Amino acid sequence: MQRIKNRLLLLITGIFLISGCAVMAVGGAAVSGGTGTFFYINGNLKTDYHYSFDKIWNACEKTVAYMNAVDVIPAKEISKGTIDALIDGEKVAISVKYKAKDLTTVSIRVGLLGDKLASQRLHDNVVDSLLKK
Repeated sequence: MQRIKNRLLLLITGIFLISGCAVMAVGGAAVSGGTGTFFYINGNLKTDYHYSFDKIWNACEKTVAYMNAVDVIPAKEISKGTIDALIDGEKVAISVKYKAKDLTTVSIRVGLLGDKLASQRLHDNVVDSLLKK
């Protein structure tokens, strides 16, 4: 009977992993950083910045330029924007969303499935661009 319970528990755990449970499937973890907490969910590395939307947008544009991106497609609206580009042969998608005054969410996805280290490198460049002002 115990053996059946163990197999059932293993099967249920496997179903969660395969079904796309974000935290379990991608090994999502919160990593403390200089701007707050980073969340890696479904291939996107997200964090909130305590700066205005326009400052963050400009920092993201500078980051894309600094990284020598090609095929850059920016799309900016009043409270949100996206920048799609190709950096080092990888497709990069940056999403910037207004959350509140002096609070903006940035989500970065590198590649088709997401690359946490490359996304973190881009976030670090955004911070550098903000601090250079």
